[in-house]
Parts: sequence; C-alpha cells; structure tokens
Amino acid sequence: MTQNTDAKPDPAMPEWEKRFRAPRVSLPDWAEDAPDRSLYVSNVTGTFELYAWDRTTDGHRQVTDRPNGTTDGVLTPDGEQIWWFSDTDGDEFGIWMRQPFEGGDDEPAVPGLAPSFPAGLAIGRDGTAVVGRSTDEDGTTIHLCRPGEEPVEIYRHRESAGVADLSHDGTLLVVEHTEHGDAMHSALRVTRPDGTTVAELDDSEGGTRELGLAALGFAPVPGDSRLLIAHQRTGRWEPMIWEPLTGTTTELAVDLPGDVSADWYPDGTALLVSHSHQARSDLWRYDIEARTLTRVETPPGSVAEATARPRAAFAGAGEGAGTGTGTDGVDIEYLWSSAAQPPRVNSATGTVILDPPGMKAPPSVPVEDAWVEGPGGTVHALVQKPAGEGPFPTVFDVHGGPTWHDSDAFAGQPAAWVDHGFAVVRVNYRGSTGYGRAWTDALKHRVGLIELEDIAAVREWAVASGLADPRRTVLGGGSWGGYLTLLGLGTQPDSWAVGLAAVPVADYVTAYHDEMEALKSLDRTLLGGSPEEVPERFAASSPLTYVDDVKAPVFISAGVNDPRCPIRQVENYVERLERRGAPHEVYRYDAGHGSLVVEERIKQLRLEIDFALRHLPDPAPDQDQGRGQDQGRSPAGRE
Repeated sequence: MTQNTDAKPDPAMPEWEKRFRAPRVSLPDWAEDAPDRSLYVSNVTGTFELYAWDRTTDGHRQVTDRPNGTTDGVLTPDGEQIWWFSDTDGDEFGIWMRQPFEGGDDEPAVPGLAPSFPAGLAIGRDGTAVVGRSTDEDGTTIHLCRPGEEPVEIYRHRESAGVADLSHDGTLLVVEHTEHGDAMHSALRVTRPDGTTVAELDDSEGGTRELGLAALGFAPVPGDSRLLIAHQRTGRWEPMIWEPLTGTTTELAVDLPGDVSADWYPDGTALLVSHSHQARSDLWRYDIEARTLTRVETPPGSVAEATARPRAAFAGAGEGAGTGTGTDGVDIEYLWSSAAQPPRVNSATGTVILDPPGMKAPPSVPVEDAWVEGPGGTVHALVQKPAGEGPFPTVFDVHGGPTWHDSDAFAGQPAAWVDHGFAVVRVNYRGSTGYGRAWTDALKHRVGLIELEDIAAVREWAVASGLADPRRTVLGGGSWGGYLTLLGLGTQPDSWAVGLAAVPVADYVTAYHDEMEALKSLDRTLLGGSPEEVPERFAASSPLTYVDDVKAPVFISAGVNDPRCPIRQVENYVERLERRGAPHEVYRYDAGHGSLVVEERIKQLRLEIDFALRHLPDPAPDQDQGRGQDQGRSPAGRE
C-alpha cells in the first residue's frame, strides 16, 4: 500500500479530521478459484481506489489511480484479471476496463459495448461475461460477451433490471427484474446464456402484491444449480434455496428476529448468515442438512460485510479452527465497527486480517437508542451526545436511500458534530430497511411527507426529554437525506434553525426528467406514476413547492456530474432562494453523487459546521424549551 508510513499526524489536527484521513479498507473480495488473490478498496493515498492483494506474498498493489477515485471492481474467477468500472468524474456512466492482477496496461474489457450506467456483471470460468447496461434510450439491456466474439444482446426491457449471478459451470444466469412495474420489489428469471428462460419466480404477482425477491448467488460447487435467494413472504427479508431446474424451494429454519441475509460456504453445505436487528448486526453459520444455527462470535455493533473464504494453503495448521464456524478449512472474515469504534477487518479467530498503515482513527462516543411513538408506529432513533447536560444544539442527520437505515456503525460525520458540542439524532423513518417489510413499504404516494412526520415526532421527543434545544435544531443529510432536509425546511419551517442539504432532490419534476433511468422507475413506483401522470403527487413531494416558506438559512452542496440528483434541478431551487433574498450558501464541486476524495469530504463537512455555527442563535437557557410548541405547517392530507 503506497503511503508514507513514517509520516506522523499533525498534533494540531482536529480529532474529527483524523477520522476522515485515517486509512481504511473495505472487506477484501477473493477470486473464487484463487482465494489467495484479493481485491479491496482503500483511501490510503487520500482517494478511494482499488488495490490488489496477493496473500501468498502479502504483496499489495494499487490498481486504479484516478482524480475522483474508483470503487467498483471485481476479480475474474481464476484471479488473473481485475475488471473495474471507468466513468467520468463520478457521473457513473462508462465502460468496464480490465487489468492483469500482477499489473499492466488497462484495456476495455468488452470492446464493442458503448458506455452506459452499469446494471450488473457476472464473469464465467471460460472467460464469458454477462454485462448489464442501463441507458435512457434503451432501458436495461444485457449482453453475452464471449472472448473474441462480438457482444450479443440477450435481454431488453424499459423497466429496471440487472445481472445477478452465473452458475459455477456457466450454464445458468439469474436476472433480477421489475418488468411488472414495481421497482421496489424485484422478480427473478433464470435463463440459459443465450437468454432463453429456464424458470421464473415472482412474488409480486404482477405488481398486485408487494413482495420482493433478491438473488444471493448460485451454489459455488460444480454441477450444482441451487440458487440462494432472499424473499419477503414472512414480512421480512430471509433466505431460501431455489432449484430452478425442478422449481422446488427449500425454506430455512433461521429463527432470528429482524432481517436475515446469507451467502454460501465454499463447499455448499452451509450458509454464512448475516443478521440485522434494531440497527445492529451479527453472524451465524447455518448447516443446511442439519438445519442448525451456530453463532459466529463478533463484537457488539455492526458487521458491514462478511465472507467465508477457503483457508489459504500457506495458513498455519489449525488457524481458524474452533471459532464456531463449524467447518474446517474456512476462515470467516468480516468488516466490523460500532459508533464508538472505527472499522476493522477481522477474522472469526479474533485476528485482524488487513490493517492499513498510517494513523488510526480516534474513537467516538457510543450510540444510545430512542424509541418514539410516531403517527405510523414506533420510530427507532440513534442518539450520540457530547459530555455535559442538555439541552444541546442538535443535528438531525437524515440518512439517504430511502431504503437504507442508520446503524450502530462508525461514521465520521456524526462524530464530528459531537466533537463540536452537538447532539446527533439519526431517525430510521418509515421507508427505512431493517424493521420489516411493512415499515419499508409504507413509503408510497405521500413521499417525503411520511418520513418527515416520523422525524417531527422524534424532534418533539428530543425537545421534551431535554436533549435538544428547540431554538438550535439543525436538519441535515445527503442524497435522500438532503431531499428530506429541503422538504422539511419548507413544510416544517418553525422547527429548524438551519438546514444542510448535500446532493439533494430539490425540484422533483426536473430531477425525474434528468436522472438515470433506473431512478425514474423507482420514482414511478414511489409516487404511482410519472410527473405527467400524477402531477399533484410530485408537487406535494417536491421541495420547490415550499421554497417560499423556508425560514432557516440553508447550505447546499452539489456535484456537477451527479446522475442521481442532477445539478439542474438544484439550480432551480437555488434560483428561487436567490429571488427571495433568502439566506443560503451553495457549494458546487467537480464530482458526482458525493466524493471519493478525502480532503474534499473534509472540506464539505467543514463548510457545513462553519455554516451552522455562524447561523445558529445563541443559547437561551431561561427560555421555554418548547414543549408542545408548533412543529410547523402540517402537510398531512396532501395527496
């Protein structure tokens, strides 16, 4: 890893900046037939790039080196080549390139395929690749690409779809698709490489029942056509085995609360189960024949990624045994963190698998749980607070997605606010994952307004409990969180003293027309149609509709190459602020939907913190703390 390991951090450097600058790594991916060859992402040079790791020699090599970073890459099954996606300055539109694992020149991986947004990739052992593409003109297309031959189109549809996996012998392909028109709930189709259908599995029943499926991968065994999938039939995500050649399905006895995902053990006899519940996660081994669960010991917190890797031939005798994995010859490796402790790549043996050189990220404060009764049920919020007694100035840091959730995991941004004396509240509003299908699927038609009802309920709790100073509450977030920030500033204008919106949806109609095709499908699902079909819903859910009601100073940051929240619709919102003379600042940067450059991330957060400190009113300890105060103009009933 190319970093000056002798360099020492500046003792005057703030702790919050160290958390961003400290080198970190992703969980290494490994080649299926050469598990000693791995690929990972690291910011060790100050920009997130791909790195190759030969575990037999412990040699590390930087694979990509681009001004705005690279994170999408995959190893071929034999470990001989690395495929990586090449876009332009974060616009997510480009082609797959490839490079030898040992190093060498980059070349187009599939000559003849025009640039596109990526829609999945699967690479076979004979060199065949199945490449998914998405464009505004064609929707989703999938292409069979054999070495030395022209790519052949084997799939096309206007709705979103993607390549999920190839079977071990390359005779079966699984595609996740939303041809029924519900972009939140995919169906599965298994085909031959030429695109002819073998089997279908669709729990949505043509879109009349809101149930989704996801492909987790074919069995990693020659001649084995079993496909591990995830389903929502019991009201949550859980795994199941589907045999597409016979049509049989096998339910699994995974008696754990919350959402459950899984991946295969290398011999196909067991599953590595990832279990997520109430913003924490852990690991289990599931024996398929015995139908038994065995815990894989991990610290309390969150496991972001995990894999069961065949033990390397050079590993010491007995290494990895007796860890509760239940299978000799396999190492469980995982990326773990908590709100208080920085991420690390561990083995189930308790050892650190990959430790980047350089300074270490300082810890932060632990997270506390808050359960608040909201209009749609109990809302879970995560709270971090500085030393001392409240009420504190409080940042409501809203997650993106919307189908995502905040967890007890390390994050530099909330930790930075705590360092500056703020409490931080993160709300897993309706639409978030991790709390059952009904909670996620509640986000329909009154998009944005539903989530803000939950955020308002948590804000009211935070004020009533003495945590938050009602005069000094900040609403902020990125992507969907940035969208909710702008929408909240307009629909709850008396609740927020400052707004901080990063890469937001600001003008929903213009955003729809300018965004990538897959997001158009999602918006049609969420709102029940296009802006031309349901104009009243887009108007009710668009921050631009309420821009003249915004009272709080607002800081907006936006990437000029962003394909998800395009810049034109942000400029439309800013123009309206300028027309009113409303207090605001805008920061535009040359990247896409966020930045992969560490110093750029620090700069943006520094600008946000400075903006908040300049615009927040001074504390008024003798003033009524706002119990029962008006939470702003209610958007309820706007359909």
